[in-house]
Amino acid sequence: MVSFVMLYFVFLRQIFAQMIDVQNITKSYGSLQVLKGIDLHIEKSEIVSILGASGAGKTTLLQIVGTLLKPDSGKVIIDGIDTFSLGEKKLSAFRNSHIGFVFQFHQLLPEFTALENVCIPAFIGGKGKKEARSRALELLDALNVLERSEHKPSELSGGEKQRVAIARALINNPSVVLADEPSGNLDSQNARDLYKIIFDLRENFKQTFVIVTHNEEHARLTDRMFTISDGEIHQ
Repeated sequence: MVSFVMLYFVFLRQIFAQMIDVQNITKSYGSLQVLKGIDLHIEKSEIVSILGASGAGKTTLLQIVGTLLKPDSGKVIIDGIDTFSLGEKKLSAFRNSHIGFVFQFHQLLPEFTALENVCIPAFIGGKGKKEARSRALELLDALNVLERSEHKPSELSGGEKQRVAIARALINNPSVVLADEPSGNLDSQNARDLYKIIFDLRENFKQTFVIVTHNEEHARLTDRMFTISDGEIHQ
């Protein structure tokens, strides 16, 4: 009896430790089926990578997990919330507060400084200027680019731009950070530095990270590596 009870509580702990629960996701474009019943379970504060060649469906999967794209069928449950059961306004608010995005090409707005770029999601989320600025400066400091806070993207190196993009992704204290080829435009040293930063951030802020990449060396740096090919995912 004791053994059964212990196993039961271990089972419950595993369920409630899940941050992302992807269930039987499918997605097609016309006659092309890009995702064929994807199941993916990621725990809180875990850093995982999804490895795949160009066209394998990894970016499509990341966009669905990030609620930017709706699947044809299946569920995406984040922190206990069935995301696609929400209405558009509630889903948008959920995305802004629970999910941070880091893109390969940074997507920083060129007319704004690094500090202003980081603050934008906080303003969208309804935070005041003082609160947003304070949090942005804290993150830029943690990412070792505080001295670049008043510089515009054109004045930053590739590695600095990516650190600013990570700070922007973290500004609203999201539960999940999704990164699409974050090291794709970086040299080897900056790529290694970026992954070290991600692990340091996990220790400090406890976020869950999902990183899409085509680089197997980088993928193997994470806690777990999944491989996607022909619309199916394998560990």
